[in-house]
Amino acid sequence: METTKTPDPAPYVKVLEETRRFLDVPFRVAVQLGSKSMTIRDILQLKKSSIIQLQKSAGENVDILVNGILVAYGEVLDMEGNAGIRLTDIHTQT
Repeated sequence: METTKTPDPAPYVKVLEETRRFLDVPFRVAVQLGSKSMTIRDILQLKKSSIIQLQKSAGENVDILVNGILVAYGEVLDMEGNAGIRLTDIHTQT
C-alpha cells in the first residue's frame, strides 16, 4: 500500500504567524463604474438631473480597486435599496 507524505505545515504556520499582525490594516476599496473626459465647458454646464454617459454598458462588469490597484471585477446588485457588488472574476497580472 502506497502512502502519501503529508507536507510539513511548519512553513505555512510561520507565514501565517508573521502576517497575522497585518490582517487588520485598513485598505481603501473602490468600485469604478467608468470614467469620461469632459471639457471645463461641459463640467460647468452640469446641473441637478444631468446625466453623464459612461463608456461601460449596463450589465457590464465594474472594476474593483484596492488602494488604486485593480484586483477584481464584479457586477452591481440591488441589495434592498443599497448597491452591492458580486465578485465575478479576480484580476491576475500577466
